[in-house]
Formats: sequence, C-alpha cells, structure tokens
Amino acid sequence: MLGMNALFFFAAGGPSGEMELVYVWNQARPEAKAIIICLAIFSIMAWSVMISKVFQMRRGKRLNTLFTAEFRKQPHVLEMFDRRLQVDACPLFVVYQSGSAELDARLRTGANEGRKRNISLKSVEHVKRSLETSVSQEALKLESGLILLAIAVSGGPFLGLLGTVWGVMSTFAGIAQTGSATLTAMAPGVSAALVTTVAGLLVAIPSMFAYNWLVHNLRVLTVELDNFAQELISKMETEYLADE
Repeated sequence: MLGMNALFFFAAGGPSGEMELVYVWNQARPEAKAIIICLAIFSIMAWSVMISKVFQMRRGKRLNTLFTAEFRKQPHVLEMFDRRLQVDACPLFVVYQSGSAELDARLRTGANEGRKRNISLKSVEHVKRSLETSVSQEALKLESGLILLAIAVSGGPFLGLLGTVWGVMSTFAGIAQTGSATLTAMAPGVSAALVTTVAGLLVAIPSMFAYNWLVHNLRVLTVELDNFAQELISKMETEYLADE
C-alpha cells in the first residue's frame, strides 16, 4: 500500500507536464542524487533479505512440524538416524542429526563393533553439549541477514534527513547569493531536498515491519529448537543411560 501511494504521488503531473518524480530528480543537487541512489540500493538489498528470510522461516516451520510428527512416531530415538534420512532446510532435523551422531559415536566402542546397550552420564553430557552447539548454530543461521534490516530501519531516515538538511541549506545559500527570496526560487530546491527524506522513509518503514515479524518468528523457532533438544536428550537418557 505504501509503495502504491508513493507511485501515485510521484506520477502526478509536475511543472511543464513533467512527471513529479522526474521533475524533482532534475531539480535535485548531486549530493541529494547520490543519497537517493544509495537508498535505492539499500532498499533492493533490504527487500532481498526480507523475501529470502520469509521463505526460509516459513519453510523451516513447515518442515519442523512434519519432522516432529514423524519423530514422535518412532519406537526408538535412533530409528530415523539409522534410516539415513536427509531433510534439507529443517532446523530440528539438523539438531537431531547432530545429537544422534554424537550418541551413536558414544555407543560404539570400535569401528566394526555394534552398539553398547548403555552409556555413562559423562557421555550424556557430551551429547548435551553437541545439541546445545547445534541449536546455537541453527539460531545463528536463522538470524543471519537481520542486521541489514536493523540498519535500514535506523539508518534510512537519517540518510534521508541528511539529504534534506543539506539540500535546504544549499537552497537558502543560493537564495542569499542571488538576493531573490521568492517562492518560485525556493520551491524547486526545497522539494528536491525533501524527496530524500521520503526515500529514507520508504526504505525504513517496510524494513521495520519485516524486521519485527522476522524477530518474532525467530524467537518462536529458537524456542522450538530448545524444547526439541530437551525432549531428544530426555528420550536418549531414558533409552541408553546406564543406571548408576
């Protein structure tokens, strides 16, 4: 909606029949044009991050749901690991694979020997640390790229404000030199200066909404990872921890 409103606003006719966007761009000073170009590049990067992260998190949530349902149907905790399943882009599966690989290594005394029936409490602690490391790595993968949106939210308006203040300052300096303080002399420069603030807000506002949505979903997925790791280690202890 914001983009459409901006499009209609800029499409309105300006002086001499020019589109308003074209007119304002022609009136803008070089420093304002440079800032607008930087903001446009920033906007493209921010939208790329937004779209990719939305697809990543939605796919991760869907695969987590399917994996959890399948995991809870298995009679033994290493059942899926022994079947050598591969589930790409599923955070819970990565955690499960890491913990199961560590548990399998602790159960085997040699390369060609079978698994032991039990493991010690010390071995369980090693499995826990492996799960914690895997959970942290998956959380970092999900969080990657969000810093760009945070920078867009905080930096976009300030870049726009810099362009506006600079443009207004240059406009008034030009008026002072010419001695003509008419509206006709001031309006083009001021409008060209204000467009940088508009550009900065157009970068920051979508990034703000996307960032908040993504952070919320990141927290949900991180809690799911922690809960699954606790459930997994509990099942491993039930099946394989030796009675002391």
